Amino acid sequence: MQSQNGSIEGSGTSSVTRVPDGSDRPDPEVSEGLERARRRQFTVGYKLRILSDADAARTTGEIGALLRREGLYSSHLAAWRRQREEGILDALSPRRRGRPTSSPEQRELARLRQENERLGQRLVAAEAVIEIQKKSRSCWAWPSRAARATSAPDGERD
Repeated sequence: MQSQNGSIEGSGTSSVTRVPDGSDRPDPEVSEGLERARRRQFTVGYKLRILSDADAARTTGEIGALLRREGLYSSHLAAWRRQREEGILDALSPRRRGRPTSSPEQRELARLRQENERLGQRLVAAEAVIEIQKKSRSCWAWPSRAARATSAPDGERD
Protein backbone atom coordinates (compact mmCIF):
# COMPACT_ATOMS: atom_id res chain seq x y z
CA MET A 1 0.00 0.00 0.00
CA GLN A 2 1.32 3.44 -0.87
CA SER A 3 1.10 6.42 1.44
CA GLN A 4 0.54 9.99 0.35
CA ASN A 5 4.25 10.78 0.02
CA GLY A 6 4.89 7.80 -2.27
CA SER A 7 6.55 5.49 0.24
CA ILE A 8 5.38 1.92 0.41
CA GLU A 9 3.81 0.91 3.74
CA GLY A 10 3.68 -2.67 4.76
CA SER A 11 5.98 -5.08 6.48
CA GLY A 12 8.08 -2.30 8.02
CA THR A 13 11.42 -3.98 7.31
CA SER A 14 12.48 -1.31 4.82
CA SER A 15 10.91 1.79 3.35
CA VAL A 16 11.20 2.51 -0.34
CA THR A 17 10.34 5.78 -2.03
CA ARG A 18 9.00 5.79 -5.58
CA VAL A 19 10.65 8.57 -7.52
CA PRO A 20 9.10 10.23 -10.62
CA ASP A 21 11.30 8.28 -13.05
CA GLY A 22 9.73 5.03 -11.81
CA SER A 23 12.74 3.60 -9.97
CA ASP A 24 12.64 2.59 -6.33
CA ARG A 25 15.31 3.76 -3.89
CA PRO A 26 15.62 3.53 -0.13
CA ASP A 27 13.99 6.28 1.91
CA PRO A 28 16.80 8.39 3.41
CA GLU A 29 14.64 9.21 6.45
CA VAL A 30 14.37 5.59 7.56
CA SER A 31 17.42 3.60 8.60
CA GLU A 32 17.83 0.24 6.95
CA GLY A 33 19.09 -1.57 10.02
CA LEU A 34 16.84 -0.97 12.97
CA GLU A 35 19.54 -2.26 15.28
CA ARG A 36 20.73 -0.12 18.14
CA ALA A 37 23.86 1.90 17.33
CA ARG A 38 27.00 0.52 18.92
CA ARG A 39 30.26 2.22 19.82
CA ARG A 40 33.04 1.25 17.45
CA GLN A 41 36.00 -0.54 18.97
CA PHE A 42 39.35 -0.55 17.24
CA THR A 43 42.08 -3.12 17.75
CA VAL A 44 45.58 -2.12 18.76
CA GLY A 45 46.95 -3.33 15.42
CA TYR A 46 44.42 -1.27 13.46
CA LYS A 47 45.21 1.88 15.46
CA LEU A 48 48.95 1.45 15.01
CA ARG A 49 48.53 0.78 11.27
CA ILE A 50 46.42 3.94 10.84
CA LEU A 51 48.96 5.97 12.81
CA SER A 52 51.83 4.69 10.68
CA ASP A 53 49.85 5.46 7.50
CA ALA A 54 49.10 8.97 8.78
CA ASP A 55 52.74 9.53 9.73
CA ALA A 56 53.82 8.37 6.28
CA ALA A 57 51.49 10.84 4.53
CA ARG A 58 53.62 13.47 2.77
CA THR A 59 51.40 15.45 0.44
CA THR A 60 48.57 17.77 1.28
CA GLY A 61 45.29 15.97 1.67
CA GLU A 62 46.63 12.45 2.18
CA ILE A 63 45.60 12.36 5.84
CA GLY A 64 42.14 13.65 4.96
CA ALA A 65 41.79 10.97 2.29
CA LEU A 66 42.93 8.34 4.78
CA LEU A 67 40.39 9.50 7.35
CA ARG A 68 37.57 9.55 4.80
CA ARG A 69 38.51 6.12 3.46
CA GLU A 70 38.57 4.60 6.96
CA GLY A 71 35.57 6.57 8.26
CA LEU A 72 37.56 8.17 11.09
CA TYR A 73 37.79 11.62 12.62
CA SER A 74 40.87 13.71 13.23
CA SER A 75 40.17 13.45 16.98
CA HIS A 76 40.82 9.71 16.71
CA LEU A 77 44.30 10.40 15.35
CA ALA A 78 45.01 13.05 17.99
CA ALA A 79 43.96 10.77 20.86
CA TRP A 80 45.84 7.77 19.49
CA ARG A 81 49.01 9.82 18.93
CA ARG A 82 48.85 11.20 22.46
CA GLN A 83 48.44 7.69 23.87
CA ARG A 84 51.32 6.39 21.74
CA GLU A 85 53.61 9.23 22.88
CA GLU A 86 52.77 8.54 26.52
CA GLY A 87 53.77 4.94 25.93
CA ILE A 88 50.44 3.61 27.02
CA LEU A 89 49.98 0.71 24.69
CA ASP A 90 47.23 -0.69 26.89
CA ALA A 91 45.30 2.53 26.35
CA LEU A 92 45.23 1.74 22.64
CA SER A 93 43.20 -1.39 23.31
CA PRO A 94 39.51 -1.07 24.07
CA ARG A 95 38.85 -0.66 27.77
CA ARG A 96 35.97 -2.16 29.67
CA ARG A 97 33.53 0.40 30.92
CA GLY A 98 32.09 0.54 34.40
CA ARG A 99 33.32 -0.44 37.81
CA PRO A 100 36.40 -2.66 37.83
CA THR A 101 35.78 -6.22 38.91
CA SER A 102 37.29 -7.51 42.12
CA SER A 103 38.02 -10.97 43.42
CA PRO A 104 35.81 -12.57 46.10
CA GLU A 105 38.64 -12.15 48.62
CA GLN A 106 38.83 -8.42 47.94
CA ARG A 107 35.05 -8.05 48.32
CA GLU A 108 35.13 -9.97 51.61
CA LEU A 109 38.02 -7.84 52.86
CA ALA A 110 36.15 -4.64 52.00
CA ARG A 111 33.01 -5.93 53.75
CA LEU A 112 34.97 -6.85 56.88
CA ARG A 113 36.68 -3.45 56.95
CA GLN A 114 33.32 -1.69 56.74
CA GLU A 115 31.92 -3.87 59.51
CA ASN A 116 35.01 -3.20 61.66
CA GLU A 117 34.58 0.56 61.16
CA ARG A 118 30.88 0.37 62.04
CA LEU A 119 31.55 -1.66 65.20
CA GLY A 120 34.32 0.74 66.20
CA GLN A 121 31.88 3.65 65.96
CA ARG A 122 29.34 1.76 68.07
CA LEU A 123 32.02 1.06 70.69
CA VAL A 124 32.96 4.75 70.93
CA ALA A 125 29.28 5.66 71.37
CA ALA A 126 28.77 2.98 74.03
CA GLU A 127 31.85 4.13 75.97
CA ALA A 128 30.56 7.70 75.86
CA VAL A 129 27.20 6.58 77.31
CA ILE A 130 28.95 4.66 80.10
CA GLU A 131 31.06 7.71 80.99
CA ILE A 132 27.95 9.89 81.13
CA GLN A 133 26.23 7.36 83.37
CA LYS A 134 29.23 7.30 85.72
CA LYS A 135 29.33 11.10 85.89
CA SER A 136 25.58 11.44 86.42
CA ARG A 137 25.66 8.98 89.30
CA SER A 138 28.38 10.93 91.10
CA CYS A 139 26.81 14.28 90.18
CA TRP A 140 23.43 13.39 91.66
CA ALA A 141 25.10 11.69 94.59
CA TRP A 142 23.05 8.59 94.38
CA PRO A 143 24.20 6.37 97.13
CA SER A 144 25.25 2.90 96.20
CA ARG A 145 23.61 -0.15 97.78
CA ALA A 146 26.56 -0.63 100.07
CA ALA A 147 26.31 2.97 101.30
CA ARG A 148 22.56 2.66 101.87
CA ALA A 149 22.98 -0.56 103.78
CA THR A 150 25.43 0.97 106.22
CA SER A 151 23.36 4.11 106.64
CA ALA A 152 20.12 2.34 107.55
CA PRO A 153 18.63 3.97 110.72
CA ASP A 154 18.19 0.78 112.69
CA GLY A 155 21.45 -0.76 111.49
CA GLU A 156 19.76 -3.51 109.56
CA ARG A 157 20.67 -4.37 106.05
CA ASP A 158 18.26 -4.48 103.17
